[in-house]
Amino acid sequence: MIDVTMANFEQEVIAASMTTPVLVYFWAPWCGPCKSLGPLLEKVEAEYAGRFTLAKVNSDDEQQLATAFGIRSLPTCVLLMGGRPVDGFTGALPEGRIKEFLDKHLPSEGELMAQAVAEETQELMDSGDLQSALDKLGDALAADPANHEARFDYVKLLISTGQLQEAEAALAPALLHIPLQLRFEALRQWLQALKFVATDPRGQWPLEQFDALIAQNKRDFDARLAKARVLMADGDWTAAMDELLEIILRDKKWSDELPRKTFIAILELLTPPKPKAAAGTPGKTAAGIELVGALAVQEDPQAAMVSAYRRKLSMTLN
Repeated sequence: MIDVTMANFEQEVIAASMTTPVLVYFWAPWCGPCKSLGPLLEKVEAEYAGRFTLAKVNSDDEQQLATAFGIRSLPTCVLLMGGRPVDGFTGALPEGRIKEFLDKHLPSEGELMAQAVAEETQELMDSGDLQSALDKLGDALAADPANHEARFDYVKLLISTGQLQEAEAALAPALLHIPLQLRFEALRQWLQALKFVATDPRGQWPLEQFDALIAQNKRDFDARLAKARVLMADGDWTAAMDELLEIILRDKKWSDELPRKTFIAILELLTPPKPKAAAGTPGKTAAGIELVGALAVQEDPQAAMVSAYRRKLSMTLN
């Protein structure tokens, strides 16, 4: 629990909520219900062990903050995530209702653990220690086979390091889930492309050999798909999608729509993760608190490329 004033509000609430949800508790010494709610909130914060931070605001001393949040009665609690108010409640709720309110918004302990594993793994990968990253993900998956985040990262890293049999075995349980998550279907399509290159003689062809066949017959879809898979294995994703679009343009239903499924898989693999909210996010909170001045926001080049190819697919299908 921290005491918040105008002096530390930006740092302790706005900036802090970018990584950990902050429950801002407006109270006053004369408020009768606050005397029962305050200790309950502190008890819940301790039980939740870091899942959120409790920030207390004495409304008598910090009237500017209370006014900015539109506080009309005490006690009032406002939950901030990513620098923005997302929900709140007034009155001295019982402990069960407080937890029910928090659980609607806070990540579960399992999600927090998965996030921690992902962050540690990324640090290991950034340092080039891929084996330690694999070990970390493998341990997380062994401890919790339902950890889909760890499974996805584990299979993706196995594929990236050429361990195709291990990747296929680790991917198999995810493919049994209904509905099948698109990201796991994407890994399956990538894995199939790499297996094709490793086992089919055409996987060793130069691209010019495919081009010669396609020049003779624009509808040689087998050659086009094989070429696309070779391009995927080489990491030339845009060229692979261009080849797949040529098939879709001529026959949308060919081979049970495999070219479309492969195209969508590539888009899924290339889509960058959503960025975490940053302290520089322009605008105001829902309560009208000015955060920062207007900033120019530039789209990530890879995200722009993915968006462009999504539009190409949509135009081709229509």
